[in-house]
Amino acid sequence: MSRATSSQKLSDNPAADVKAEGVSNRGGRPRVELTAPAGSYAALAAAIRAGADSVYFGAGELNMRARASASFDEKDIRRIARICRWCGVKAYLALNVTLYEGDIQRMREVCDAALAAGVSAVIASDMAVMDYCLELGMPVHVSVQANVANSWAVKHYAKYADVIVLARELSLEQIAGICGYIRDHNVCGPSGERLRIEIFAHGALCVAVSGHCYMSLATHNTSANRGACYQPCRRRYKVVDEETGDELSVENNYVMSPRDLCTVQYLDQILDAGVEVLKIEGRGRAADYVSTVTRVYKEALESIERGCYSEESKAVWIDQLRTVFNRGFWDGGFYCGEKMERWAAGQDSRATRKREQIAVVRNYFARPGVAEFVLWQKELLPGTELLFEGGTTGAVRVIADELRVNGEVADKAQKGDVVTVAVSSRVRRKDKVFVLVPELG
Repeated sequence: MSRATSSQKLSDNPAADVKAEGVSNRGGRPRVELTAPAGSYAALAAAIRAGADSVYFGAGELNMRARASASFDEKDIRRIARICRWCGVKAYLALNVTLYEGDIQRMREVCDAALAAGVSAVIASDMAVMDYCLELGMPVHVSVQANVANSWAVKHYAKYADVIVLARELSLEQIAGICGYIRDHNVCGPSGERLRIEIFAHGALCVAVSGHCYMSLATHNTSANRGACYQPCRRRYKVVDEETGDELSVENNYVMSPRDLCTVQYLDQILDAGVEVLKIEGRGRAADYVSTVTRVYKEALESIERGCYSEESKAVWIDQLRTVFNRGFWDGGFYCGEKMERWAAGQDSRATRKREQIAVVRNYFARPGVAEFVLWQKELLPGTELLFEGGTTGAVRVIADELRVNGEVADKAQKGDVVTVAVSSRVRRKDKVFVLVPELG
């Protein structure tokens, strides 16, 4: 997956760039908060432009995606918080690994930096983080890594947190019971506000309970609980009888790799259960993934508010979700009482669209609204779907209905040609340009 380099990061006044396109004054928000992942500046911009109410990110080594998304470090915390504040979006810092004794001082420094930067909350699972944040007066969200699955645990963690992410293996009936307990007993967090329940709504799942796995530690000496999972569960395995040497035949060799969670067709039931925050997984994913998934779930939530949440809309949204990275969908997951009988067909994406980089933006001309680039490779034809991706741009998809080569309308463009195409919104120099083509199954 592509990552933002330093040359692709936002400009010296990034918040102004984002606000200028109108995302800071969005209309009334749905009653459910939609929080999106940001593993790069491009993904951050994509989440904001797609309508996220909040974003969550990691900085440095003390987060569960430390190996997968090393784009941010401590010096980025202030900048990210400033962008989010300007755009009216909350910023949550994930500090949710298991801490060892030698991590305590580093944890305190990161929490101090988050407080000084104005980060909205810290996502934590270790009691050391929660205790220190409580001491600082820093809001806390309890991570799914804490595996909260009952009202007693909720009551305990309410001493530290205003939001709790419930364990992924709960059913909607169990979630509704916990939400009902919070309402009936007016369980409040440190802020004095009633506790809010959050669940993961979309994205990758781990075969382990709420992500607690030692397989990577056993095979690679890198702990999943420290943000350094090598995902050995995503590989093929054979089942062999050690006594006889007989090999068991299984239909799918990826027997520890679950399909991705997808709940867009069950959102009304999830809201009825009392969930108030929906989280999209994917801090290791590209900006186009973040943009597409955030936009789809935002549209679905707004359709519920308007009373037009329909089966036809669900089918359209699922087709759109299939265009970006996925390992196939496990519809509804444990929430809807489904057994994990269908495993991923492999560790690679099953997206219906494949992206191939063909250029970087050389110029953008605002008045006609066109982007200019030099084609690196491949032949480009009118009607091709293009993706522009960058640290401030986020992810912009367009259909190149008309191509111009060296200023003249052309029926095709070839390697080395200077190409201009109309774009639906502003793109920037050094943004990456991809073609999106159907993935043949």
